[in-house]
Amino acid sequence: MFALIARPLILGIAFFLACPAQAQAPAAVPPEKVKQLFELLDDPSVKAWVAEQRNQDAGLTGAPAKTGPSPADASSDAPAATGQMNTMASSTLDRIKHNIERIVRTLPLLPGQFARVRAETMQDMSSKGPPGVFLLIAMFIAAGLALTWATYKLTRPFRLWIIAQPKDTPIGRAKKIGGRTLYSSLLIVSFALGSAGAFMLFDWPMLIREIVLTFLMAAVFTWAVRTYVAALLVPSFMHVENAVEVRALPVTNETADHWSYWLSRIVGVFAFFAAAFILLPGLGIDRDGMMVLSVGADFVLLLLLLLAVWRRPRTQREGVHQGGHTAATWLLTSYFIVLFLERIAGLYILFWFTFAAFFLPLAIVLTQRGVNFVLRPGSEDAGRPTIPPVTIAVIDRGVRMILILAAAYFLARVWGLDMQSMQGSDMTTMLILRGLINVVVIALAADFGWSIIKALIERKLGIETPHAVIDDEEVPTLDPQQARLRTLLPILQNILLAVIVVMAVLMMLASMGIEIGPLIAGAGVVGVAVGFGAQTIVKDIISGVFFLLDDAFRVGEYITSGRYVGTVESFSLRSVKLRHHRGPLFTIPFGELGAVQNQSRDWVTDKFNITVGYNTDIDFARKLIKRIGLELAEDPEFKHWVISPIKMQGVQEFGEYGIVLRVKVTTRPGGAFSMKRKFYVRLRQVFKEQGIELPFPTVHVEGLQNPHGATNAPVEATPQLKMAVAQSHTNRRRKKADTTE
Repeated sequence: MFALIARPLILGIAFFLACPAQAQAPAAVPPEKVKQLFELLDDPSVKAWVAEQRNQDAGLTGAPAKTGPSPADASSDAPAATGQMNTMASSTLDRIKHNIERIVRTLPLLPGQFARVRAETMQDMSSKGPPGVFLLIAMFIAAGLALTWATYKLTRPFRLWIIAQPKDTPIGRAKKIGGRTLYSSLLIVSFALGSAGAFMLFDWPMLIREIVLTFLMAAVFTWAVRTYVAALLVPSFMHVENAVEVRALPVTNETADHWSYWLSRIVGVFAFFAAAFILLPGLGIDRDGMMVLSVGADFVLLLLLLLAVWRRPRTQREGVHQGGHTAATWLLTSYFIVLFLERIAGLYILFWFTFAAFFLPLAIVLTQRGVNFVLRPGSEDAGRPTIPPVTIAVIDRGVRMILILAAAYFLARVWGLDMQSMQGSDMTTMLILRGLINVVVIALAADFGWSIIKALIERKLGIETPHAVIDDEEVPTLDPQQARLRTLLPILQNILLAVIVVMAVLMMLASMGIEIGPLIAGAGVVGVAVGFGAQTIVKDIISGVFFLLDDAFRVGEYITSGRYVGTVESFSLRSVKLRHHRGPLFTIPFGELGAVQNQSRDWVTDKFNITVGYNTDIDFARKLIKRIGLELAEDPEFKHWVISPIKMQGVQEFGEYGIVLRVKVTTRPGGAFSMKRKFYVRLRQVFKEQGIELPFPTVHVEGLQNPHGATNAPVEATPQLKMAVAQSHTNRRRKKADTTE
């Protein structure tokens, strides 16, 4: 509620401006008047009235009222905490009842107070009268609008510069919003100089001067809010093309128009009430009358807020879920009604806490969305320019820190806490509050530092992807320096997070008056004990440190260590995760790795065998193999992988049923597997075209007699025998393939 939070600020500013004018030199007081003053203070009725006024002041400022005997007068044997909750509840109910009684008692007296205000005002403004005062206000508001129009005409080049800034880049959008904000400030200054500034150039009667100047300042405040809201939300009346893309918040046109309309009117009504509340005490309205009038003003503002909430358009999320929009509307309605009831009941401490508990997170969320929306990556046509994540994190966390500190300072001032006196105060409440403030500041500083560190690390980690992507233009290899950073930075990130958390906790404890020296010493002793008791963990951590220092493997590399084979997926302080090519994930402590075979560095040479028949021309087969290897090396699918194409080294051996040829290829790591499969398919096709036999095992059985009595004649094996031999060779090939893998 803008009115509820800004009214104390305007009242304070008015009081600050009025104090120098009201200060006068001290005058001598006759002794007779001093004697009469002391006699009056001894009157029991006057004492009762003073006590009642203290209770009322305590209720308005949120400070606890001092009732009952002091702690020094309490009995020493009475329990300190007996009935504390009951006393607090009773005090709260008494305060609510007292405020309601004041409102009921003051309502019949308001007409008389307004009659006196009218009589005194008319007497002082006999030369002008109310119509004349209103005419003056209207004239100087018109003067402010005229100067604003002149500024609008003179600043046309600046407006054209704002329009010319690109909307497809984050820098261009930031310049547009910054330019609109600066332009709005120029219009606000022009309106203030043309209205309030022009009015102050003339000599006016005191009462007329105060009334007109106060309402002119309210008009300036309303104009400033309206102008800044328009600069940020860019409503439709500004006639800006592609307004959705150049706003400070990701909202639709309907939402921007709605809140631009209602915020301007709510702030205008609030400014009028604030100006009236500044003037009425000096015109004769007492404290009780001001409280009753504030209830009426709060009720009017409550109605305006509820109208704005109930008539607001649905967002994209709420448009999908009808119940979400209705539920949010009822929750906001209940929240504003609770705030209004807390004001009526005089629960000012609870009121400001409830106010901050909703609007502070709302401001933080809107700020975060606005920063991410304005500084989002650019379009494809503009080359997708981006803002460094560190810059975004600094802006986001910096604004968040400012909002939280401003809210804490504002609540401290509203609750009557003096920051200067808290430094030397020994009261338990003051010590606790000072400790809590220090805790909040330390937590904000830790969050700010961690967000910057995290953004830097994520920026480095975002340079490359975990797995290489093969395309026709890029070589699917990772820069070794980037791969090493991707391996080490996550571990460094976890270490820095632990250090920041530990340091922040220790600083918080120290700020609250807790001695952290024994804690640090105790932590050292516990660390030594844990080190002796958990030698395996220490061994794993130290082994991991040396593995990383030796650069034995990196994330994304394929390694072999003993019976563990797989691709490195991630690290922790004591273990590494390997993903097997068939799917299983191994989590291996560093202390159990031993020797590591890295198959993803620099290059890989693969050697394999091909069997041809004994009647094959070996030299012709070698040429065919070389030709197929060159064709695959020029294939767009494999050319980025090949370092040395497939070629035959020579005859490996004479096998059982053919000549074994040795073939080798050198590729980048991971490039030989798919190419070998295509090589086999191509080789079979070419050999078949050239009439080269790829032999397969056969069985000849001799020494058996045929039915005609011939001896030692070869007999063709039976189908059962052929099936058994084929199954035997199939099992042998499977065993060989498993051994190779």
